[in-house]
Amino acid sequence: MSETVLYDYWRSSASYRVRIALNLAGIEHMAIAVDLTEREHKSAKHLSRNPQGLVPALQIDGQLFTQSLAIIEYLDETRRLGLLPADPAARAKVRAVAHAIAMDIHPVCNLSVVNHVVELTGNADYTRAGWMKKFIGEGLAAVETMLIALPGPLCFGGQPTLADICLAPQVYNARRWNVDISMHARIGGAMERLEKIPAFAAAHPDQVRAG
Repeated sequence: MSETVLYDYWRSSASYRVRIALNLAGIEHMAIAVDLTEREHKSAKHLSRNPQGLVPALQIDGQLFTQSLAIIEYLDETRRLGLLPADPAARAKVRAVAHAIAMDIHPVCNLSVVNHVVELTGNADYTRAGWMKKFIGEGLAAVETMLIALPGPLCFGGQPTLADICLAPQVYNARRWNVDISMHARIGGAMERLEKIPAFAAAHPDQVRAG
């Protein structure tokens, strides 16, 4: 058994981010699925790993970590992945893009949040689609503007950063919910390149589910 274990769900954006980082680091790991649709994340067993009842959780280096950005920065610092620029100002700008996605867009589009909204409105199909299109659409429009001010062709330069690791899962969600982002040239250009990077391609939910 691998000493590195990732507790994740194939469609979870946060898990998707960590899969990318593990792939970039070349870290072999065992993946154990935590089925969100079956509420396995709220089981006593999983709550012992993550008191928030969320995925992912990563067991590595004799430690158990939660929160995707914290996990990725740990991997970056211990494996020297170069996911954040050395310059403090550039580093802050990369983090700003990553946080705009992971802390502003993602939380309001989380499964538990949307399901609660559906319960309040009683209109599942319309509410889910409308909610996702509003918050993903508005959020990625802001991210596009942020990226225009940064050097390309990826989110910041030519090597993947923390921002790219957050962008790819969010674009996956935009496509899943039919959010039109075709007008966002910077996002589109970055994604065209990211999708060709093996570490990103192998972490894609369709690849994980198929495996």
